[in-house]
Amino acid sequence: MMLHRLEDPTFKDFRAALGTRWEQDLLLAAAYVSDAQYNRNVPFETSPRAIRLYYFYNHWALRVATYVFICVDLSLALFEEPALFPLPFLATSIVEVLCLTAFFGRLVHFAKVTPQMVFWKDTKNICILVTIALTLLDLIIYGSLEAVQIRGIRWSRAFRPVFLINFPESRQIRRALRSIRNTLPDILYVFLLFMFSVLIFSLMALKLFGDRGLKTAEGSPYLTNILEIAFELYVLVTTANSPDIMMPAYDFNRWYSLYFIAYIIINTYIFMSVFLAVVYNNYRKHLKNEIRKLVYLKRHKMMEAFKILKVKVDTEFVVREAEWKRLARMVVPDISSSHLELLWRISDEGQKGHVDRMNFLRLADLLNIQVVTVSIRRHPLEAWAPRVYQSSASLFIQRMVRHRAFVWVYDAIILINAVFIALDERSLFISRAEWFFLSLYVAEILLKLYTYEPRAYLGRKQFWNWFDILIIIAALVATVANATIQSARKYSSQQILDIVLILRILRLLRVIVSIQRFRVIVTTLINIGPTVLTFAGLIFVVYYAFAIVGMEVFQGKVRFFDPNFTAPDALACGNPALRGSAFARARYCKNNFNDLASAFLVLTELTVVNQWHVMAGGFALVTHQAAKLYFIFFHVVVVILIINIFIAFILEAFFVAYSLEKSKLETVIEKKIQELGVGIQEEEEQDKKPTDDVGTKDGGSSGGDGDHRRAAAKGLYCRIASNRYRTVDALLQRMFESEIAPDEEGPSLDEILSFSPSDMYVKNPNFENSA
Repeated sequence: MMLHRLEDPTFKDFRAALGTRWEQDLLLAAAYVSDAQYNRNVPFETSPRAIRLYYFYNHWALRVATYVFICVDLSLALFEEPALFPLPFLATSIVEVLCLTAFFGRLVHFAKVTPQMVFWKDTKNICILVTIALTLLDLIIYGSLEAVQIRGIRWSRAFRPVFLINFPESRQIRRALRSIRNTLPDILYVFLLFMFSVLIFSLMALKLFGDRGLKTAEGSPYLTNILEIAFELYVLVTTANSPDIMMPAYDFNRWYSLYFIAYIIINTYIFMSVFLAVVYNNYRKHLKNEIRKLVYLKRHKMMEAFKILKVKVDTEFVVREAEWKRLARMVVPDISSSHLELLWRISDEGQKGHVDRMNFLRLADLLNIQVVTVSIRRHPLEAWAPRVYQSSASLFIQRMVRHRAFVWVYDAIILINAVFIALDERSLFISRAEWFFLSLYVAEILLKLYTYEPRAYLGRKQFWNWFDILIIIAALVATVANATIQSARKYSSQQILDIVLILRILRLLRVIVSIQRFRVIVTTLINIGPTVLTFAGLIFVVYYAFAIVGMEVFQGKVRFFDPNFTAPDALACGNPALRGSAFARARYCKNNFNDLASAFLVLTELTVVNQWHVMAGGFALVTHQAAKLYFIFFHVVVVILIINIFIAFILEAFFVAYSLEKSKLETVIEKKIQELGVGIQEEEEQDKKPTDDVGTKDGGSSGGDGDHRRAAAKGLYCRIASNRYRTVDALLQRMFESEIAPDEEGPSLDEILSFSPSDMYVKNPNFENSA
C-alpha cells in the first residue's frame, strides 16, 4: 500500500510542487534578508516571476551598467558646445538618446517588480520620466534650430544629475538631499535675520559714507549705491575683501573702523557660527530620523522573512538550523562553512537547533560584520636552518626589531633625513648622505622580513607594511634616477626631475607608519571614506547644475590669451568691458565658463571664497550686474548650506569611527570567537598571515567545537576586522545605535513609508527633552 502510494504520479507531482513552493518561499525570504542587509527600500511584488526579476534587477552587472550610462550622459557636456573636446551635435545627440533608452529600460524593469500604485506614487520615477521627456523635447527643438542656422540653448543639460539622484542605487545622495530639504525651514529664519542685519548695516554705511566723496583705490565712488553696498558687505562676511573695503573710511577717520569691527563680529563670527550650530543640530536630528526609519524598514523586512520560514516548536515560533543555513548561503553564496558555523553559534545561543525571532532579526547585521581568519606559519628560515634562526645572535636581532626602541630610532632617522632633503642636493656630502639614509631604510625592511614571517608581513590585509615598502621603493627609484640624471648632464627633462624630487619627499610619509596615533587617524579617515563620497556626489550634482547654467550665460565672455599675444584686448581677457578692472589686472582670464572643466575650476575657487567677489565683479561687467546673484546663490547653497552639513556629518562619522568601542553585535561575535578558542588580537598578528576573509568559500565543512579546536591546533585563528563598514548605512546606523531599542519593531510598513520628518519628533516637548 505504501509502495503504491510512493509510486503514484499524483503524489509525486504534489511532492514536486511542495518542493518548488518551498524553494520559492526561501527565495522570497532571501530577497527580504538581502534588502535588509543592504538597506534597500524597494517594495516588490512577491510572485515567483517578480522575485526573479527583482534578483535580476539587483544584479551587480545591471547596477554597473546603469552607472556607466549615467557617467556617459554627464560627460557629454565635455563634447557639447561650449566644448573641451568638440563633437558634432548629431554624435552627442545619438549617444544621449542611447543613454535615455537605457534609463527608460531600467525604469520599465523597476516597474515590473513593484506594484503599480507604488510605482506611480514614487516621485523618483516621475522625475526620471519627466526628465527623459524634457530632454527629448530639448533635443528636438535644439536640432531644429541648428538645421536652420539658429543658435539655441540646451537647457535640459542642467537636469542630467536627476538620473544620478533618482535611481535606487543613489539612495545615499537622496538621503543627503532630503536632510538638506528638511533642514531648510530652520535655516531660513536664521538666514532672513542675517540678511536683515546686512541690510541694516548697508543703510548705515550709505548714511555714514555715501555723501563724503570718498574714493576706492581704483578711483571709483565709495559706498554710494545701496545694492553695491549690500554686495560688498555680504562679501565682507566671507572676509574675501577685508581689509580693502574698510581702508577708504579708515584713511578718512580711524573711528570708522569700529563700524566694520562691529559688522564682522556680528555677521562673520556670530551669525556664521549660528548657521553652523543650526545646521548641525537640525541635520543631526533629521539624519537620526532617517536612520530610525531605515532601521524600522530593515526590521520589517526581517520580520517578513521570519514569517515565511517560521515553524512552531513548543509554544514559540522559530527557524530551524537547516533553513537558517540555507537562507544565509542564498543571501551570501560565497560564505565559508567556518564563517557560517560561527554565525550560527552566535544566533543559536542555547544550542537548541533553532533560532527565535529576536536572534533571527540579527542575521542581516551579522552578515555585514567582516571576520578575518589568521593562519599561523613558521618563518621559512626556521624550517630551512632552525639552528641558525634559533641561535642567540638571531634571537637578539629578533628581539631588537620587535622592541619599541627600534621604531623610535627610525623615527629619529626619518626626521634627520627630512633636514637633509631640505638642503642643497648638489653638495657631495648631501648626495652621499642620501645613499646612507636609503641603505638604512632597506636594512630596516630586510630586518623586519627576517624577524616576521614574510607571507604574514606582506599579507593582503597588511596595508601599512605595503605602504612602507612602496615608499622605500619609490625613494630607491628616486635616488637612482637622480644619480643617473646628474651623470648624464645633457639630459634636462624638468618633468622627470619634478617626479624624482616628489618621490624623494614621499619617504617622509613613513612618519605616518611609525607613529601609532597618526595611523589611527589616517585609518579612521579611510574608514569614513565611503560616507565622504556621498557628499562628494552631492557637491558634484550641485557643481554640474551651476556649471551648465554658467556655461550658457557666460560662455565666450572671457577668453584667455597667451601673455605674448598682441591682440588689442588680450590684456582685457578678450572683452573691452574688462579693461582696467580688478579681474583683468589679476590675470583671471583662465577663470571662465568656456568649457565644463574650466567651469568646475571656477566653482571650486568660489567654494574657497578667496577673491570670489573679483570674479563675480568681472562676470557682472561682461554681462549685467544681476549676474552677481548667480555667485551669491552659489555661495549660499554650497558654502553656507552644503559645506556646513558636510562638516556636521564628518564630525558625527569621525566621532563614531575614531571611537575604539565595538558595536554590541561585534562584541558578541568576538566573545564567541574567544569561547571557541580561535581568537586572536590584531596587534598579535605580526607573525601570522591574514588569509582571505572568513566570508570566502573554503569548500570544506565545519562541525562543532572539536572542529574549531582542531583548526586552532593547526594555527587557524579568527578576529573581527578593523572598523570597516561594508555599507554607508552600516556606519550611519552605528551613529545612532544606542538610541534605538533592539526589540523595537516600530510602526507598520504603511506608517513608516508615510512618515514626515515631524512625525518622529517629540510631540509635547518640555525643557528636559528639549535640552
